[in-house]
Amino acid sequence: SGMIAADATFDVLTGSQGVDPGVILTGYPGALQQSWMWDELYRARNVHPSFKWGLVGGACFSALDSFILRGKAPFTLTRDVPDHKKTKPKKYFKPIKYPKPDGKISFDILDNVYRSGTNHEEDQPVHLTLKDPTVPRAVNYDIYGGPEANYCPAKVYEYHPDHEGKPSLVINALNCLHCKACDIKDPTQNITWVTPEGGGGPKYTNMQTLSFP
Repeated sequence: SGMIAADATFDVLTGSQGVDPGVILTGYPGALQQSWMWDELYRARNVHPSFKWGLVGGACFSALDSFILRGKAPFTLTRDVPDHKKTKPKKYFKPIKYPKPDGKISFDILDNVYRSGTNHEEDQPVHLTLKDPTVPRAVNYDIYGGPEANYCPAKVYEYHPDHEGKPSLVINALNCLHCKACDIKDPTQNITWVTPEGGGGPKYTNMQTLSFP
């Protein structure tokens, strides 16, 4: 989608397609719908919404839709509730104790961030901000157990004791992989994700192919 947007922008700025420079990217939606990506996304459109029927129901329907119907079901499922409203308070769950990474099959998060080649200029405007800085401690941590520290795959969000010993949210924006999980899953929608400076983010040039016996 980024390459298609770049092509549409180039066409507008140069007027190569008969449009006046400086106008809206009117050719972008049509070019996107004619690409292979649109077809792929359309065929998978019902997979995620189907899990509103639970793990078993979602898995069964997804298998039917993917392997039998090939994504050509005559209907499109919709979500009744957005993801962030499905997050439940921590009182309903028991903490999960994950084993330490063994360096063979499982790896440390920061090691994987390094392998992803993620990089942002340190002097660029922060692309992750909070609408209300009091919400992380009063709501996210106290009620939900600080979910942003768990669903973020790059340790962008961490809770550390402040000068009073109380948990305080620290945002390591330079680690961001641009997955937008925080923008989608934050219980109160208090996290604002904006497009970072161009050229930053993951590059995956240092990823290594793992071989298993």
